[in-house]
Amino acid sequence: MTATTPGAPAALQWSTDNCTVGRTMEVLGERSTMVVLREVFNGVRRFDDMRRHSGIPRQVLTNRLALLVDAGILRRVPYREPGQRERHEYRPTEKGFDLYPVLVAVRAWGDRYLADPEGSPVEFEHVGCGAEVEVVLRCRDGHEVTGRRDVAARPGPGVRPFS
Repeated sequence: MTATTPGAPAALQWSTDNCTVGRTMEVLGERSTMVVLREVFNGVRRFDDMRRHSGIPRQVLTNRLALLVDAGILRRVPYREPGQRERHEYRPTEKGFDLYPVLVAVRAWGDRYLADPEGSPVEFEHVGCGAEVEVVLRCRDGHEVTGRRDVAARPGPGVRPFS
């Protein structure tokens, strides 16, 4: 089916060369990357603690942390225990904090389809009131999007024709 075939998806007319979803997945696409972000957002910021708690092999964790630092998602903060060499903690940058809703959405999907019968092992609460936090889709005019088919892709300002 081509873009000129009747009934073909309009998206077949758009190039994916500059797709921001594809670019994002180049950074976040490995399972261990989201696990590292889970650890950091949950306050586990030191390499040895992260490796022990997450079970990520040393070299994989080293690579993921380097990728996230290079991408500007995490920053390295030095610390030194008495009598030890300088080491680093990993803390989210503003760019990193912008991924928090992604983690909340991934957890919600996992809770819905993959949780144990007892339920989720973790909840995210609003510090101000204690209510559970959830991700909500909302258009720029403030309307909450509730229907699964109430969102459609359309060409954005950076669209390029597919060739």
